[in-house]
Amino acid sequence: MGDVLKALGFTLDVRCPALGQSLPATLEGHSAVVVFGGPMSANDDHLDFIRQELDWIAIALASDKPYLGICLGAQLLARTLGAAVVSHPAGQREIGYYPIVPTPVGQELLPSPLMVYQWHQEGFTLPTGSHLLATGSLFPHQAFRYGRRAYGLQFHPEITATMVNHWTTEGADQLTCPGAQARNYQISQHRLYSPAVEDWLRQFLAEWMGVTANAKAMGGQYLPTHSSSTTQSTAQSTVQSTTKDHY
Repeated sequence: MGDVLKALGFTLDVRCPALGQSLPATLEGHSAVVVFGGPMSANDDHLDFIRQELDWIAIALASDKPYLGICLGAQLLARTLGAAVVSHPAGQREIGYYPIVPTPVGQELLPSPLMVYQWHQEGFTLPTGSHLLATGSLFPHQAFRYGRRAYGLQFHPEITATMVNHWTTEGADQLTCPGAQARNYQISQHRLYSPAVEDWLRQFLAEWMGVTANAKAMGGQYLPTHSSSTTQSTAQSTVQSTTKDHY
């Protein structure tokens, strides 16, 4: 994902609150925020950085800058907006490639069904005032929009072959859980479906950031955060927030 944003003319400001890295007090000088996933729960209030990210997401939303939450980042967004983050009632997980289907309003985001990579055991209720954009059979809330530019995606469009290999190796103990696909099957599915997801991600990020083909020369920063979670933002900079590894 970072390579796509850099190709669009943005620089990256990557923060990892789980490792004690601070988040910016304001988004002045940043163009957008991406909050990635992690192995922890959005309900883990005993983790200082989870509480920190929940508080900070409210600041990011108030800035009216584009926000993108992926997996845990979407769950943190949902919780910030008053929704609940809950496990599947039958203990199911989604680990591997699963289909998502656009809702009528979601066809602006996703013109047709798409096979996407998942790794999660919790989902979220739909925040009041948001629009459901994509649904799935096990976890019905796969993508939503709040306001004009805040998006939550339960799935992982940023997944790469290297990440699939790493997650299925380090998280091998989870591959026996209900809803988890075998490692070799995930690898073969990635070869099959990743080109379509990569094409979708490039188009989505360009539209989300308001970048046209003629605007690629614009400078800027994007802030990604990894909650494991990483936050990224863009100046043009993007903050990315991350939380370490996902599994």
